[in-house]
Amino acid sequence: MKKSEPLNLFSTSSSTAEADITSIERQGRIERSGGSSDAETLWARCLEIIRDNVSEQVFKTWFEQIRPQGWDGVQLTVDLPSQFFYEWIEEHYSSLIKKTVQKVLGAKAKLQYQVVVEEGESAPDQRTIKLPAFRGQSQQSMQFGEQAIPGSPTHGNTTHFPSYFNPRYTFENFIRGENNQLATSAAMAVADNPGKTRYNPLVIYGPTGLGKTHLVQAIGNRVLQRNRHAKVLYTNSEKFTMEYINAIQTNKLPEFTNFYRGVDVLIVDDIQFLGGKERTQDMFFHTFNALHQSGKQVILTSDKQPKDLADVDERLISRFQWGLTADIQPPDFETRMAILQQKAMEEGVDLEGDIMEYIARHITTSVREIEGCLISLLAKVTLDNRPLNLDLAKEVVRSVTNAPASRQLSIEEIKQEVSSYYNQTVDSLSAKTRKHEVVLARQMCMYLAKQLTQMSLKSIGMHFGGRDHTTVLHSCQQILNYIDTDRKVRQDVEFLKKALRS
Repeated sequence: MKKSEPLNLFSTSSSTAEADITSIERQGRIERSGGSSDAETLWARCLEIIRDNVSEQVFKTWFEQIRPQGWDGVQLTVDLPSQFFYEWIEEHYSSLIKKTVQKVLGAKAKLQYQVVVEEGESAPDQRTIKLPAFRGQSQQSMQFGEQAIPGSPTHGNTTHFPSYFNPRYTFENFIRGENNQLATSAAMAVADNPGKTRYNPLVIYGPTGLGKTHLVQAIGNRVLQRNRHAKVLYTNSEKFTMEYINAIQTNKLPEFTNFYRGVDVLIVDDIQFLGGKERTQDMFFHTFNALHQSGKQVILTSDKQPKDLADVDERLISRFQWGLTADIQPPDFETRMAILQQKAMEEGVDLEGDIMEYIARHITTSVREIEGCLISLLAKVTLDNRPLNLDLAKEVVRSVTNAPASRQLSIEEIKQEVSSYYNQTVDSLSAKTRKHEVVLARQMCMYLAKQLTQMSLKSIGMHFGGRDHTTVLHSCQQILNYIDTDRKVRQDVEFLKKALRS
């Protein structure tokens, strides 16, 4: 049987893709009547699309284990084998699943995950946990058009304020060490008494992969645990920017303003990406002031101290320094061992001491690298049927530590490589044209420049005919959308990254 071609869910120029989508939607309307048999049929159609957009190994590992349970005409319910399974697919494949479900079931369709868990070690009873699908997109892409923003004055019921915190990020499973002592103590104090301590704002900074997001989400989880009616919002600076732009474009700026100024606790990750975004900084400045003056808690993370932030207004930097600024450093050996023990326990694996010690001595800079190394190790044991021993650990560590570091590239190098790959001239990348092949090449350049250089969005835009930072941000998002569902573009990205790094 001939394998179908990958379906590009974003294509507007391909008549074949449009015909496929129309056919799928037509078939979906015929069978949206409800029942488990309908659920199996509809989910099978979703799997056909997903299978063409991921590797066979990924499909077998993560998607074949999802079981459809019911379809009521609006919501498709599926079973997942574990909480970890849910969090993994939400983090890595949420966008692909969302777009696929909406193409097959319709734009208003919903997906409900549920996980069946044991009540206790000695209890035979089970309970079902229902979990939200697409939590990342729901949280980070507020609707300013057809629907009122949840939690805004026009929405009414504030008990359903969309916080979307990862339930795994708690203080109980955050490993405390000398590298994060001050930040952890301050975070716990803020969580116990938000807006009432001297730590407002609380700014936690440090290199990537050291647990900043875990720590600030732990604050949000504890606040909500103690007061389920609290309006606690977690977002990041890029999503704040996109929502602000969307609010301007859809004439919903008052709703945007009321929404953000109505929260009790605002947590913003990666504030360094506010750099170069003048209008967004101005909006954030007034939002910060309104919250601070109302006694609401503001929590921020960054990869560097506020005073070292590039292209950020001095008045914002001044306000970031009003409260407490605490850093997180790379963990020492003892902390790395404790992290490995904790992660292994969460995965239900008993790691021998020599394996943990070897990993802890060779993976030294990032908690995320430690966790990634452990996941890779367990994947080889589970998927390749390899024995869990020191030799395998050495092999995995070697593959992690020997990964070549990306070198600093220039925009001109990227433009030259991309224009040659897409058979375009370098000058056309800066021209005012809407030709699809030129637009795709330009968007690819901007995406790679953001990924592979340290340049600000504003600086990148200046290299493409003086375009502004919002255009660069939009281009990056377009390529990310393509990566989720278009195998050809995904291959283009991988090839170009490899060529530019070599």
